[in-house]
Amino acid sequence: MASMDEPLYPIAILIDELKNEDIQLRLNSIRRLSTIARALGEERTRKELIPFLSENNDDEDEVLLAMAEELGVFIPYVGGVEHAHVLLPPLETLCTVEETCVRDKAVESLCRIGAQMKESDIVDWFVPVVKSCQIYQFAANFTMLRLAAGEWFTARVSSCGLFHIAYPSAPDQLKAELRTIYGQLCQDDMPMVRRAAASNLGKFAATVEQNYLKTEVMSIFDDLTQDDQDSVRLLAVEGCAALGKLLEPQDCVAHILPVIVNFSQDKSWRVRYMVANQLYELCEAVGPEHSREQLVPAYVRLLRDNEAEVRIAAAGKVTKFCRILSPQLAIQHILPCVKELSSDSSQHVRSALASVIMGMAPVLGKEATIEQLLPIFLSLLKDEFPDVRLNIISKLDQVNQVIGIDLLSQSLLPAIVELAEDRHWRVRLAIIEYIPLLASQLGVGFFDDKLGALCMQWLEDKVFSIRDAAANNLKRLAEEFGPEWAMQHIIPQVLEKINNPHYLYRMTILQAISLLAPVMGAEITCQQLLPVVINSSKDRVPNIKFNVAKVLQALIPILDQSVVEKNVKPCLVELSEDPDVDVRYYANQALQACDQIMMSS
Repeated sequence: MASMDEPLYPIAILIDELKNEDIQLRLNSIRRLSTIARALGEERTRKELIPFLSENNDDEDEVLLAMAEELGVFIPYVGGVEHAHVLLPPLETLCTVEETCVRDKAVESLCRIGAQMKESDIVDWFVPVVKSCQIYQFAANFTMLRLAAGEWFTARVSSCGLFHIAYPSAPDQLKAELRTIYGQLCQDDMPMVRRAAASNLGKFAATVEQNYLKTEVMSIFDDLTQDDQDSVRLLAVEGCAALGKLLEPQDCVAHILPVIVNFSQDKSWRVRYMVANQLYELCEAVGPEHSREQLVPAYVRLLRDNEAEVRIAAAGKVTKFCRILSPQLAIQHILPCVKELSSDSSQHVRSALASVIMGMAPVLGKEATIEQLLPIFLSLLKDEFPDVRLNIISKLDQVNQVIGIDLLSQSLLPAIVELAEDRHWRVRLAIIEYIPLLASQLGVGFFDDKLGALCMQWLEDKVFSIRDAAANNLKRLAEEFGPEWAMQHIIPQVLEKINNPHYLYRMTILQAISLLAPVMGAEITCQQLLPVVINSSKDRVPNIKFNVAKVLQALIPILDQSVVEKNVKPCLVELSEDPDVDVRYYANQALQACDQIMMSS
């Protein structure tokens, strides 16, 4: 009797847990579907498990989402591709639920399954073999068309994402019906359905033959561009770029370009925002020549739009757009707008501009950069909003490549030095991270004169992230200029600060020593750095003492064995007997590392 009941055990567990009041148990059982399917075998999975799932789909959204995800990878458990069609009914039901994320996941799984099915199975199961107007009569038996003909809008929304899978495998007559149905979905009474149709139009159009693309699909597209809902029209903007890549250049100019120009003047700011955000892709679709002729006025309008959100999107594309134009056109049409945006009332517009404006320097060339762009850079470097200053600082190297370090240092360096003491710590951090690159470009002499003192000043900043970055900055400078330079300009000033009355600053110095030691080498470490570290082991603050143990552990591989035995080990032994538990822990860790290194050598 037990042996008869045993095969039923997995499905019994699933049924019990799916009906459990605890959602977590139901969720866990769904996530174990593959395990249960393996226990049941392929045939029982097809005949028992899948029908059970089809009938039990009234659950929390989390459970349904997990089910939709699991079924998308379930083909191996039902017997392979030839039986993939059995997975369609439960997923079809999930395509009709109210929760959007569940429907989207169900559509994604259906597409994944459909992409693996044989062409004949797609025709037999994914779409019906129909004749003329009988399409809806047969739709009741087939997944995609049943969804497209669904009374509830959720089914029709989901069906829009399936056409690009079904269409390539369909016979010619059914293809015509599918194109007709898609056109009907684009004119559906529910805006949500029209939005889904507009969103998926690019994928569907990519599967349609070229002659129908120019006629039927473009007719559908024209309807969407004139929809009374701005949420539909803004999705049609994305369709512009997708369709532009599919059409011949002359057709693209004839059909897509006028739509883009009209959309750039749309009454809805959301549509104009989408045009500004997609403008570069739209320019690629229509080609650079027509972009210069007809899209420049549209782009200028967007840069001067009344809505800040539109100006933000347009400002973020200014460098990309200028690359399509000649330097003369950019200077004539775009640069005046850029000057206006640099003093825009919205800080977010200025920040978006600052993040890309440095890239205009290579496009405009040296002379225009010096005359036109440098004043804008300086203006943005002095902006009251820290993110604007931050975005300029992080892209300085792009300007240096165009105008050279001499002009850069004369015009922008005073502003950079001022920002090094900015009250916003993120701005100071950005300056620190840029210092090594700036140092390599300026050279040793200029760096010592202008920036050396700042590097030491940051070691005693109130913000830990600044002190941490300052210590790493010293290491990178030592690597850039060499140990001899570091011995003269960094080491003495660093070691002086070990007597700072605040223990947090003394900890930063210990960290700096740990980072500098590998760059400086064994001799300087032994003579200059090690004595300072060992003296710090007498500090009254436990945090300093256990950091001494950490630093000594880091120095052991650099030092000679004799130095380790004579100086390092006695210090660590003393720390290992400290009253503080953390000091003892790190000291013992360092002693173990010391013993391991000694044994291996």
